[in-house]
Formats: sequence, structure tokens, C-alpha cells
Amino acid sequence: MDLRPLAPSPSQGLVNLLVEIPAGSRNKYEYSPESGVMVLDRVFHAAIRYPFDYGFIPNTRADDGSPLDAMVIMEEPTFAGCLIRARPIGLLELEEDDCFDPKLLCVPDADPRQAGISSIRQIASSQLEEVSEFFRTYKSFEGRVITIGGWRDVDAVSPLLESCIAAGR
Repeated sequence: MDLRPLAPSPSQGLVNLLVEIPAGSRNKYEYSPESGVMVLDRVFHAAIRYPFDYGFIPNTRADDGSPLDAMVIMEEPTFAGCLIRARPIGLLELEEDDCFDPKLLCVPDADPRQAGISSIRQIASSQLEEVSEFFRTYKSFEGRVITIGGWRDVDAVSPLLESCIAAGR
């Protein structure tokens, strides 16, 4: 699977999101650019499961040197390798090892039930806290320390996305 021809943002307000880990999974998959396939990286402790489908925006580069991370709120989990055209509605600010490591939060463009969602203010605070707690817990199990800066609304997405697209060229 060659991701080079894939535009990070196919049109204004949308991103292409490649799912690495479906919601509910304990398996952490990562895309391997060298082989073009998903690789099982590790299996989490039984108490840790991904709250949303999780992946990245192809052809971007975040401050940590990896593609920009993204999550998508789905009614049903998809699968590793699924490409979703998604609408970013906000982001979670994280810092790990003194490196800014934000995570976009998106909704799928193909789901008419989520067509009216345009802001994280429309997402239950308990869901947002579940995501924050997931990152706190899984990083601490791995002995890593992170700082969660909090949630930022949709207006914080464009500058971050533009910066990561430019860095990914």
C-alpha cells in the first residue's frame, strides 16, 4: 500500500485518515512504509483498549517526526488499513518526552448521523475524558510520562494541519 499519492486533505475541512487501530482493540498496529502493510507492534495490558478508531493523516509530519495522529468517532469499529475521509473537529494536546504530540479528533464524512458535528463542544465531556484517560493510562503502563494540555476546538486544527502537511512534503 503506497500512500505517497494520497492527499492529506482531499478538500477544505476534510482529511484522509488511515486507521491503524480499530476502537476496542488491545492490539497496537503500525503502518510500515518500508513494506506497505500494517504490522502488529505490541499488545496492550488487558485494561487498555482504544476508545476510537486511531490512525494518522498520510503525507504529514508532526513534531515527533511521525505522521500527524488522528482519531475518528465511529458507531462501529472499522479495520486496520481502512481509509476514512474525515472532518476534524478538534484536537487533544499532548506532550511526550518534551515533544508536542497532538491528536486530531474527527468524525467520518460518510456518516450522515454525524453531519451536523463541527466542534468538540458537541461531544460529551465524558467521551473526551475517556480519551484523555486512555492516553494517560497506556503511556504510564509503558513507563512514559506525558503531559495532557487539554482539548482544543476546531479553530486549532487548520494551523496544525497546514504545518504538518508542509513538513511532510
